[in-house]
Amino acid sequence: MSILGGHTRLRKELTLLDVYAISTGAMFSSGFFLLPGLATAQAGPSAVLAYLFASFFILPAMFSMAELATAMPRAGGAYYFIDRALGPMAGTVGGLGTWLALVLKSAFALIGMGAYLAFFVDIPIRPLAVLLTLMFMVVNIAGAKETGGLQRVLVFLLVSILLFFIVQGLAEVVIRGPAELNRQYTPFMPFGVGGLLSTVGLVFVSYAGLTKVASVAEEVRNPDRNLPLGMILSLITATTVYVVGVFIMVAVLEPMELRSDLTPVATAAESFFDWLPEPTGLILIVIAAVAAFASTGNAGIMSASRYPLAMARDRLIPRRFATLSRFGTPSAGIIVTSGAMILFLVLVDIEGIAKLASAFQLLLFSMLNLTVVIMRQSGIDSYDPGYRSPLYPGMQIFGMLGPLWLIAEMGRLPILFTFGMIAIGLLWYFYYAQQRVVRSGAIFHVFEKLGRRRFSGLDRELRDILKERGVPHEDPLEDVVARALVIDAASDQDFDDLVSLVSGELAGLVQVDEDELRERFVVGRRAGDTPVTHGVALPHLRLPGLAHPELVLVRSRTGVRMPAPDYSRVVDFSPRIHAFFFLISPEDEPAQHLRILAEIASRIDAEDFMERWRGADTDGLRQALLGEQHFLSLTLAEGTNAGTLIGQLVRELDMPEGSLIAVIHRAGKIVVPRGGTRLAADDRLTVIGDPAGIAELEARYGGSLSEGSRDLPETLS
Repeated sequence: MSILGGHTRLRKELTLLDVYAISTGAMFSSGFFLLPGLATAQAGPSAVLAYLFASFFILPAMFSMAELATAMPRAGGAYYFIDRALGPMAGTVGGLGTWLALVLKSAFALIGMGAYLAFFVDIPIRPLAVLLTLMFMVVNIAGAKETGGLQRVLVFLLVSILLFFIVQGLAEVVIRGPAELNRQYTPFMPFGVGGLLSTVGLVFVSYAGLTKVASVAEEVRNPDRNLPLGMILSLITATTVYVVGVFIMVAVLEPMELRSDLTPVATAAESFFDWLPEPTGLILIVIAAVAAFASTGNAGIMSASRYPLAMARDRLIPRRFATLSRFGTPSAGIIVTSGAMILFLVLVDIEGIAKLASAFQLLLFSMLNLTVVIMRQSGIDSYDPGYRSPLYPGMQIFGMLGPLWLIAEMGRLPILFTFGMIAIGLLWYFYYAQQRVVRSGAIFHVFEKLGRRRFSGLDRELRDILKERGVPHEDPLEDVVARALVIDAASDQDFDDLVSLVSGELAGLVQVDEDELRERFVVGRRAGDTPVTHGVALPHLRLPGLAHPELVLVRSRTGVRMPAPDYSRVVDFSPRIHAFFFLISPEDEPAQHLRILAEIASRIDAEDFMERWRGADTDGLRQALLGEQHFLSLTLAEGTNAGTLIGQLVRELDMPEGSLIAVIHRAGKIVVPRGGTRLAADDRLTVIGDPAGIAELEARYGGSLSEGSRDLPETLS
């Protein structure tokens, strides 16, 4: 073994096949097995193009990562590159943030098995995810070669079944003929260009795992060839499977059926695997889904564990993480990474946090493209990558701006989460790492070439602009739920009665014609536009003239029979629905509408959702949807602690991080607060936030804080 900076080097045991398996296995999970239905709901048949266009957005990050990894093939991947280009402060932020994002995404992948395993077995998902984490931890400690071997098996199984799915699917399309294909694909873009572009942002995360392999670059044989080639082959595989697979799903499933399907691959397979003994086709797809989620979790542990190793070598975290085990693996990093995954699996809503972490990954992609520009412009002679990104610098400029646009499409909470992760990294750097590191990045070489010129007034000017801009308002799910009306349906109500009741309430709230609203909900159900799964229905519409989304939560203890869609050939299609989520959104905000639908779908997929929903009192239904204590109600009365807020502007309030005022009830009206809104006596504030922030506010000001949140917006029954 050789020595690097006083620490033992990792063994080079990974081949081109391993690079391909790690990259490919990190990409296939919810992107193929869950998202196509939601994507076609937003873009129609043009969702095929959305997957194709999304693959173009990952190209700059892939090419930049390949160039950096061949120039600096060291453990830690993105952390190492950013640290060497921008300096240890940026490296600390990027390293800790990326490690945490990978931990969350890997844990979420293991949770994601539940939707497909539920076809055959009813098992507790979280204990299974913990068991799998422990198994992958042992394999990773045993060696990169062993981990790569397991990854190859999982990916071979996954790709083989998916290729079988594609071949059979294309054969089915040919058998049905061009006339049927034309019918299925007409109209091709029913929701316009806006629907297509917003769907690109939705499915982009399907490709985000491609660059994970760079974190194990130090262990790759012949990295100049194997890293870029393995990543390119992986992207070709993923793009082919995504685009052709979605093409098949659109071609063989009725459009309205596909849009409301949360397991579209299984549904499509059942339609043309009927020549196999039942349920062989479904079993194959479930095996592929399990292999996909497992390979993502395994690759995640392998990739994430290299970040503590690289950061410990640079003294940014304790040196013990730089020590390799007798198997030649970073066992401390593997154990801490696996332990963090288990902790998140057991203690928190992993799905919501994992999605929030996607914004940080996009920021990382932007920084990686900037890193290539800095390294090239630094003039460092020893920067000699074995592979150079094509179309420099246009490729990198596109790669810096594209992810930032996608982040803006994700909404406020992911952005706030990203800033929180940056803050944690900065705090760690200034309180621990700064005094232990004497190093600067290549960016100072660029400054040297520019003559160290700087404009001291620019900082003051930008601070003034920031004050003037204020904070934009965008409705996350918690905000929409905070305003939502809640209805506890009577035992004798049918679907039409329920739609009439909800339409009347919404019409009074948003000034929309009640009859038109009722008709559109009913027509949407008949056409199959309403997703229905596991006792839950999500009727939804986009309407012109709305200021923001509105939601009505309906619970039926006895269950409401849903009429069958007109296209259904099943005679006895009348499931009992216990939870309805009626959502209306602005017509010009398709991306926001789809994000809210997707977030609700992920919440109701929790294994204990229906138990919490049916067991909650009427006021507690909001918490049943969100899963944790997210609300606090404060009445601003003179002489109380909360009364001290009277007369203050919303922007002046000292709110815990991640908490905000969602709604103000004032004189019988609902006021949506802005930064310049001044609080008045007798205002009733509905505050949303994480449980720690809500508890801090309750201790500071008092207020209603319980599972039901007694003073939340009006509840109907």
